Amino acid sequence: MSPFLFWIFALLTVIFGAAVVLNRNPVASALSLVVSFLGLAALFMSLNAYFIGIIQVLVYTGAVMVLFLFIIMLLDLRAEEGRRINWLASAGGLAVALILLGQITIAHKAFPPLPGSTIDDVRNIGAALFGNYNLPFQIVGVLVLVATIGVVLLSKRQPR
Repeated sequence: MSPFLFWIFALLTVIFGAAVVLNRNPVASALSLVVSFLGLAALFMSLNAYFIGIIQVLVYTGAVMVLFLFIIMLLDLRAEEGRRINWLASAGGLAVALILLGQITIAHKAFPPLPGSTIDDVRNIGAALFGNYNLPFQIVGVLVLVATIGVVLLSKRQPR
């Protein structure tokens, strides 16, 4: 991946990650988190970690965020009321973020890039998942289905 695309996806991830915290509307915050997850998946793809990138999109962006949005809609959350900003806590958070940025910069310069891998991770994980762990995989699928049906039944409103 070219450095230009890396910076585009990195900025996209960081900007929408900040929008998650700064938005007062919980739905807009959850949708900002979806865009941040997509930028993170693109960064994983640029590192040739295709399986992790696809799982990021399928599991986190797809399933987890749908669950979050379902809960937000179920609880009927409104936009958060305006409140005063705690400047001491904001300064502490900014200091921690700058320290983290400095550590990432030092670690980036200290370690050489990893060599490319010739092993097909997706094929190996799929063979292990559907070969050795087929029964546990199917049991987890049934448990997720039962949990989804339970949530739908519990969230239905009773007629009065």
